[in-house]
Amino acid sequence: MRTVELVCSAPLEEAVRAAWARLAAAGLPSLARNIHPTNRPHLTLAAVDEFPPGVEERLADVCAAALPVPALLDRVEVLDGSAPLVWLVRPVPELVALHATVWDVLAGAPGQRPWHLPGRWIPHLSLALRFRDADRRLARALAGPDRPGGQFVAARSYDGEARTVSPLVPA
Repeated sequence: MRTVELVCSAPLEEAVRAAWARLAAAGLPSLARNIHPTNRPHLTLAAVDEFPPGVEERLADVCAAALPVPALLDRVEVLDGSAPLVWLVRPVPELVALHATVWDVLAGAPGQRPWHLPGRWIPHLSLALRFRDADRRLARALAGPDRPGGQFVAARSYDGEARTVSPLVPA
């Protein structure tokens, strides 16, 4: 699997990591416990099985032209009732436009993940991967008392097979 992800500005990344730490300190699931070197707050725009030839360069150009993009956080939610705990990201026009353009570039890519497609995509920053909806109230109190803002300032791609990231647009 290959992804297209946006990376947070330093203040926004610090705010998300602080939320991860508060959740972990309370004994709740949290991405603070994920020690893999690629683990950092990010917004996934797209995921496909593989990039067709030449697509990575086109994605880099598209992202470079669009960044930075405002990042405005909204409420903390549990997606699908019992899955990821996320901080929703407001779909500002610049973000929606970049998302659509990325998918235009990936139109012929195999294995498109449907939950990232335009019309189905819920922009968010993940706080925990497996979360019980019953703990949502406590998680909201711990993770999201404030709604920090910032920018998405860089883009990267995660390679699920190699478990590595490569920059599309460096910070």
